[in-house]
Amino acid sequence: MASKLEHHSRVRELWSRPQNVRRSPNLPLPSKGAVDAASLILGLGLGATIALYVLGEANGALKGPGGLALAITRASGLIATYMLILVVLLAARVSIIERTLGQDKLVKWHRKLAPYALVLLTIHVFLSIYGYAKLSNTSLFKQLTTFILHYPDMLMALVGYLLLIMAGVTSYKRARSKMKYETWWVVHLYTYLGVALAVAHQVRTGIMFLNHPLARNLWVATFVVVAEFVLWNRLLVTLYRNVVHQLKIVAIVEEGPGVYSVTCQGKHLDRLPVSGGQFIQWRFLSKDLFLHSHPYSLSAMPRPPYIRVTIKDLGDHSGLVSKLRVGTRVFIEGPYGAFTRYRTSSKKVTLIGAGVGATPIRALLEDMPPDVETNVILRGSSSDDLIHNDEIAELMANRRGKFYEVTGSRSSVKLDAATLKRLVPEANKNDFFICGPVGFNNEVKESLSKLGVTQDKIHIEEFAF
Repeated sequence: MASKLEHHSRVRELWSRPQNVRRSPNLPLPSKGAVDAASLILGLGLGATIALYVLGEANGALKGPGGLALAITRASGLIATYMLILVVLLAARVSIIERTLGQDKLVKWHRKLAPYALVLLTIHVFLSIYGYAKLSNTSLFKQLTTFILHYPDMLMALVGYLLLIMAGVTSYKRARSKMKYETWWVVHLYTYLGVALAVAHQVRTGIMFLNHPLARNLWVATFVVVAEFVLWNRLLVTLYRNVVHQLKIVAIVEEGPGVYSVTCQGKHLDRLPVSGGQFIQWRFLSKDLFLHSHPYSLSAMPRPPYIRVTIKDLGDHSGLVSKLRVGTRVFIEGPYGAFTRYRTSSKKVTLIGAGVGATPIRALLEDMPPDVETNVILRGSSSDDLIHNDEIAELMANRRGKFYEVTGSRSSVKLDAATLKRLVPEANKNDFFICGPVGFNNEVKESLSKLGVTQDKIHIEEFAF
């Protein structure tokens, strides 16, 4: 079958048969109460962290040389470390959290929280040097040298701090835009090491831990639990799924200019807990690509024993996909994301995709229950840019709703409020799923807001890191 699938007609036939679709398991989203409970636990954790500082602080120490600075540095260090642990947890891709909130929200919270943690950590570092310099009546430079050469674990803490600052700097939008995804990903791996060094430094040298074994054990336990979440979700579950599924490439088909569909064959794909619209981290085990994994959305629901992803050549990693050989092994991590049918709150849905953003739209359409009235709008500069439009048209022929192909330059043909009102007359009664470049997504979101569509009915998937 692998050799036969190399022919375009065979591959296209495989993915254009709606009757063979296996919809995702009916796994309802966790209730809002679960989110509120998690938020309460995290808030109580912050309160316990502050209480830990207060209980370990001596009033007399505030009156000595550098006392106030040292008090602030201890408080900022504790709170910063707790926030860093939360930052790691937000990126751990715990399935129940991802299904509830979606990667987009988790990433936004991750990016908002991380700068505050780094600022507090910086305050901790500089006030430590200042406070101890005052206490010892010495210069700042000499105190820094003394820390590094003579204080236990201080060099380790400095290395951890620099690693975290490096990860923070490369996370800013301007810095990210100038980096390859691979470089950014490798740099961020050092975040785990930076957090581990920070926690180790605290429990070994912090005044609030030195003579308080219960406090020390609780602090270490918090870190260990989060580390186990990361280890379980990012490594062990991933290894297990790859041992079970054993994916390999059986066909690569060009869908449009620089756009390729990769069909893989594997075992027990009926057990892969994936929904239409989700993405997977793909690692192709070829000489040029095995070191890096990239997030690509499924472009169709699995047809056991086959699964498909569609990738646009944007340079670097994606540009080498078309050169992969049939038989190449594939290592996956996931699925992830909440861009799924479980986000809908009505029986009317409109799916909007631009360019290669049509790929999760096509899979989401395939997974949408038949009783949901579904409209699809594909946007492209030309008809060649409408990816999988023939398959989408075939899927739409078997359900209620309309399919629109909108082509032309963005300056002359826009999905503004007037156009969307014409295409979707009852827009405020629809859930909207939008996938495309960041600018396109923002424009459509703004147009929908003008039509009275509330934010909870607008679901966005962005191709950006």
